[in-house]
Amino acid sequence: MRPWRAAKPHVTRVAGAVRPRLARAAEAVRPRLARAATAAKPRVVRLARAASPQAARITRPKTWQYTAGAATAGLALAAGVVTAAGPWDSTGQRTAERDRAAAQERTGGADHGRNTDTSDSSGATAGGPRPAPSAASVLSGLGGGVGTAGSVPNGKAVAGLVGPLLNDPALGSRSVAIVDVASGERLYRDGSGKALTPASTTKIATAVAALAALGPDHRLTTRTALEADTGELVLVGGGDPTLTAREDADGWASLRELADSTARALKKRDVREVTLSYDKTLYAGTELHPIGTNPNLALVSALMVDEARTDDSTSGPVQRVEDPAGDAAARFAALLADRGIRTTAPGPSKATDRAQPLAEVSSPPLSSVVERMLTNSDNDIAEALARQTAVASGVRADFDGAGQAVEARLKKLGLPVAGADIKDGSGLDRADKLTADLLTALLAKAADPAHPELRPVLTGLPVAGFTGTLSTRYTDGAAGIVRAKTGTLQGVNSLAGTVVDQDGRLLAFAFLSTGDNADAARSALDRTATALASCGCR
Repeated sequence: MRPWRAAKPHVTRVAGAVRPRLARAAEAVRPRLARAATAAKPRVVRLARAASPQAARITRPKTWQYTAGAATAGLALAAGVVTAAGPWDSTGQRTAERDRAAAQERTGGADHGRNTDTSDSSGATAGGPRPAPSAASVLSGLGGGVGTAGSVPNGKAVAGLVGPLLNDPALGSRSVAIVDVASGERLYRDGSGKALTPASTTKIATAVAALAALGPDHRLTTRTALEADTGELVLVGGGDPTLTAREDADGWASLRELADSTARALKKRDVREVTLSYDKTLYAGTELHPIGTNPNLALVSALMVDEARTDDSTSGPVQRVEDPAGDAAARFAALLADRGIRTTAPGPSKATDRAQPLAEVSSPPLSSVVERMLTNSDNDIAEALARQTAVASGVRADFDGAGQAVEARLKKLGLPVAGADIKDGSGLDRADKLTADLLTALLAKAADPAHPELRPVLTGLPVAGFTGTLSTRYTDGAAGIVRAKTGTLQGVNSLAGTVVDQDGRLLAFAFLSTGDNADAARSALDRTATALASCGCR
């Protein structure tokens, strides 16, 4: 579970179809996406009352799933279950998928320099070699109408295939469910109603709840305001964990841009010196996660920059600053100084209703934030989305309130929440409990044409052998076919996602297990998902 800041999406993927009994195919893919984060019009930031902030002072993306290579025609058909381009298509994710599919239909000839779209094919060159034929399409863009291929798999056949694999002693106690997404038919269950610690598969529940509560177009806004009576400049945190101070923001909200706009607004008012404060009161309660100080996540603050990392890393565990909000404010003060605005040392405060808005920057749409969170198992984003769900639900935005808000949203969607107990957004809390029934229902709901707003839950899942936490797994198995969220804690191993079988059926699965041998358990789960990919279960 690694925090991650998305790099500018220039992604190279070597697609290798490795489904059993199918010929291997490899093709270099480099889709380029232009990702532009446009500033949303001002949205009123909801301010939650909290205890007086401590007066401590301390100074101091993009992710898309390019499933470029699953040598199965069924993948294109089953992917149609995830329907309807949503209003977030302008981010580039689905455009890339369609461009990738269209590229597969072009005549080849790269090796001969004779692409029919660009090369001269007149009689003067008729004696040259003809373009080599392109490989058949291996992936069509997610979208279009609902499609089904073949008939619903036979449950007994599925059980005969995966049952022996799931009996691996390394998996210990299990909660397992496999569902045919298009029909909703349960194909296999083994303790599917048993509530176990889900680890990072909790993020699937967090993602569904946040999208349901806020919508895929919602943006998280960080702003500045000037108190008219005191001349105090307040940096107001909107709970955006993707806010960055890096020179290249890669489309995420930029603290530098906010400093530029704020400095210009102050100079128009002929203000060159201010008292600087920061407001982190959108969230309530303790900022420290129940697991304590941990390099896998920062304190949960409504104001932070670059996930409070103490180095230039963008992912992986690393020591975090002790006061994320104070650090963000100190860095903002330095940026203002570079732009000719002097400030006092920043301190905690709360913007009043009388404060005049000066400037703001916003995150990309929530759909993109959710995808980044799922692909890279970003704990900081996950905790922020749980808090945002609480804010949108009108409950106290602390750990308890966030967990209750997530559960309430899932229940409102008609999902089977019996036995579920959500304590955080990331799944780092071992007290979290989910069932395989709930996880598969979450995935099926995200594929439901009636809920296109939940689609980023599927597009954000790591792709086997290619992206995120599955980039080094399935390299000799179901690469490009399995999309799944991983979950690992000491004694806990889980995997939940989707897979396309040999007959083109999209299946949702959830494997929750306990066991101390993490490597053996992970291998057992991967073998089971790979077996589903090879299933022609009749």
